[in-house]
Amino acid sequence: MKTVTDRLDTRRNRLIQEGNRPSERAIAPTAASWQLSPTAAFYLQASITVAFLAGSSAPTPLYPLYQAQWGFSPIAVTVVFGIYALAVLGALLIAGRLSDHVGRRPVLIAATVVQAVTMLLFATADGLSSLLVARVVQGLAVGAAVAAVGAGLLDLDRSRGTIANAVAPLMGTASGAIVAGLMVQYLPEPTHLVYLVLGGVFALQAIGVFFMPEVTTPRGGALASLVPKLSVPIALRRPLLLTMPALIATWALVGFYGSLAPTLARSVLGFHSALVGGLALFTLAASGGVAVLSMRHHEPRVLVLFGTAALMAGVGGAIAALSLHSAALFFFATIVAGAGFGAGFQGAVRSIITLAQPQDRAAVLSVIFIVSYLALGLPAVIAGTLIVEQGNVLATAQEYGAVVMILAALALLGMLRQQKRPR
Repeated sequence: MKTVTDRLDTRRNRLIQEGNRPSERAIAPTAASWQLSPTAAFYLQASITVAFLAGSSAPTPLYPLYQAQWGFSPIAVTVVFGIYALAVLGALLIAGRLSDHVGRRPVLIAATVVQAVTMLLFATADGLSSLLVARVVQGLAVGAAVAAVGAGLLDLDRSRGTIANAVAPLMGTASGAIVAGLMVQYLPEPTHLVYLVLGGVFALQAIGVFFMPEVTTPRGGALASLVPKLSVPIALRRPLLLTMPALIATWALVGFYGSLAPTLARSVLGFHSALVGGLALFTLAASGGVAVLSMRHHEPRVLVLFGTAALMAGVGGAIAALSLHSAALFFFATIVAGAGFGAGFQGAVRSIITLAQPQDRAAVLSVIFIVSYLALGLPAVIAGTLIVEQGNVLATAQEYGAVVMILAALALLGMLRQQKRPR
């Protein structure tokens, strides 16, 4: 689909060829003079993904502080983590396809404004119940935005948009975890400051989206699109099924680090600094981002094969490191697992989304993110339940890691079988 700039240039050239040079006012309506360029709009939308995922990972290093202040149990931490993922799922089911009908701008304006308000809810939280409310509202905003912004990036540039859809979530997860961890460690009022900073970022992004051109054509059926529905075009169903184990394995790994890393760092590895819990998630996501950028020119099948193999090796090494109480081995294995996460997720997304038509992109991305966030939240809640029942964090981590490795092995075997079949 042509951008606003492309359409104006086409109109200028046609009029010049006809011998009627138009005035500048005739070529560029007043609205276009204050709109962002396509390049600026692209980077703005990529920054929204980064900021939204940073906001979702920012509470991770704060969980030990919340536990100390409010006295809730480890299962409460996993519930806080898991309820966010469930809220994202709900928003994706209801509003995931909305931007295909009303346009990307209205959905993103609403989502960024709600996110800014949500940061105030976090900053004023005074107990577990208010923290849960903030996580639910945050999840609803993220779920409404991720499909719209992902499709918007593809609308502007399909090649760069595919890469941005894979690397921006990792950059956001990494930056949110480490920035929040540093604030906890070195700055005053960390449970307030990090959210106030993020709230200011979301407010600025909402203003930026207001000036962003709409590059999609609104179409009817907006109300009907709000009815929960999981569907992808027939041509994409087989690729989605083949990559589903990879999606589940990669995001279950993020759930492992996002919900259990602070507890493991404190009770198994012996660290009492909140920074270490955030550092583990940062290491995972940062190495994943590096893998996405360094392997962006490889075929999706190669990415999934490498990603699932690295995922198995990294998770196995991390579990062994926890059993040996070795922090150095744990972080090295986390780097390997993170590379597997980044490559596997990028390969899975590219296997599907590059085949989708523009009018189906938000719907297809919604299904991808529904699978991903279900894998992110559900295992984390189950892990919290096991910790309470068994009273053994290490045993729960070992069981969780074994499940992730089995899922990665299934994805690897499925891709190898597909490779042997004649095209």
